[in-house]
Amino acid sequence: MNLRGRNKVNAEFNMSSMTDIVFLLLIFFMIAVTTMTNTNALDLVLPNSSGQSDEVETISVSIDDKFNFFLDQQQLPIEDLEAALQQKLAGQKEPNIVLHVAKDVPIENAVKVMDIAYRNKYKIVLAVSPK
Repeated sequence: MNLRGRNKVNAEFNMSSMTDIVFLLLIFFMIAVTTMTNTNALDLVLPNSSGQSDEVETISVSIDDKFNFFLDQQQLPIEDLEAALQQKLAGQKEPNIVLHVAKDVPIENAVKVMDIAYRNKYKIVLAVSPK
């Protein structure tokens, strides 16, 4: 008496659909990584505010918690900051500066940058973190 069935189970696994999914994921992550934008701001802890800002072309000045001054992520001494700002903002009609100051930095350091902006008639905005 033969109790075995006529239909045998095929133990092969088809990998073509799995490779399609892997290639689609690869393409997705390649596009996602290339479209990420790099900001001009440093990683600083900013004070909070509920206000909103407008989208205008600006230049970023940052002061970190070690009192280092940065112009668009390029470290500069405070003595060279005014000349560098004048050079970068020379061709702009309404020059704008966004000032990023770490939370623990004394206000005197921020006032130095504000004084440079006032002398050169630049508009300056203090950046804060949203609440």
